[in-house]
Amino acid sequence: MITYPTISPSFLKIGSIEFRWYGLMYAISFVLGYFLLLFLIRKNKRFKTIGMTGDLLIDLIFFVLVGVMIGGRLGYILFYNFSYYIQHLWEVFAVWEGGMSFHGGLIGVVIAGLLFCKIKRINIYDIADLLVLAVPLGLGLGRLGNFINGELYGRITTVPWCMQFPLAVGCRHPSQLYEFFFEGVLLWVILWILKDKRMPKGALFWLFFLLYGVFRFVLEYFREPDVQIGYIFSVLTMGQLLSIPLILLGLFGLVAVYKHSSK
Repeated sequence: MITYPTISPSFLKIGSIEFRWYGLMYAISFVLGYFLLLFLIRKNKRFKTIGMTGDLLIDLIFFVLVGVMIGGRLGYILFYNFSYYIQHLWEVFAVWEGGMSFHGGLIGVVIAGLLFCKIKRINIYDIADLLVLAVPLGLGLGRLGNFINGELYGRITTVPWCMQFPLAVGCRHPSQLYEFFFEGVLLWVILWILKDKRMPKGALFWLFFLLYGVFRFVLEYFREPDVQIGYIFSVLTMGQLLSIPLILLGLFGLVAVYKHSSK
């Protein structure tokens, strides 16, 4: 067993105001994402041609931020804990305490991206392929925030690296770290390598859907199901159920863009 490094969820307290690591991770991910995308639109031959400027990128980041916050929070409330929040409406806006759904955030970002491209008259696949190169950074940092909070821990296990989390009984998989590696690091490395390969527009975007869906589906077998939901159909977790459409969309999307490219 590895000792869980207990860290206070708050990195700074000023009176009754707390600044939490979880919220800080979101802030860092957007700052890193901005500079990464700025580098790509200025230096990478694939993205230099789409006509993005620094000012346009700031507008895009704003649209994405709104999409993530609204979509991620609403997704968590609707998919994972609707009965609780309907009775505690004042906690709907307490995003710094955790409670964000990736699948809801993805829907929010897609809607925000479509609006941005419509307003700015930019090809949606150019923006989609660009954005997915930054998304894994946010995913990885978000999982580190979950680990610090001691939430979304794994199932009970006897592996040598299991951890005893403060809010859980028994020694468990540090599933947040598994997700940090696969959904954050590995997914980003794969997309980063492929960005310079000859691929049709939209291929990176749909590949992100496919890979994230597969990684999340498999990793859910190591993660403790949400206590307020448990298993769906006695087999699947909510995370797995929501990942199935991503896998299917990724497959169909890849087939479609390659088919269109061949014509």
